[in-house]
Amino acid sequence: MPEVSDVYQLTKVMHIISRKFHAVLDYMSGAVLIAAPWLLNFDHSDTGAGVAVFAGILILVMSLMTDYEGGVMRVIPMSGHLNMDVLLGVLLAASPWLLGYASEVFLPHVVMGLLAIGSGLLTVRRSLNSRLAK
Repeated sequence: MPEVSDVYQLTKVMHIISRKFHAVLDYMSGAVLIAAPWLLNFDHSDTGAGVAVFAGILILVMSLMTDYEGGVMRVIPMSGHLNMDVLLGVLLAASPWLLGYASEVFLPHVVMGLLAIGSGLLTVRRSLNSRLAK
């Protein structure tokens, strides 16, 4: 059975994305998702475009409210933000099939969803103002 210190060291290694870089990823992915229907020519898919734009806006709003270097209001703890990233990533990746628009577009949603899952799992979980973060 692994020692507690071994598990702690493993989780430190797994969190390879800093909060500051995660903030950059958040704002970039939010902007990309909002612009994707027109940049990638799937604006003809009302549902596909709507899901992408909604997810992009949600990411930007959540980023503004998160307690990390990119946050303004800093009311959402970093761990909550990352949990939402994973949940949003799963829903975004599955949405073409869940909502029935996979025959029109699916790749941007799957790619961005998988990126959200990865960044949610690989980012440092402590909030900026956490006494453990200092």
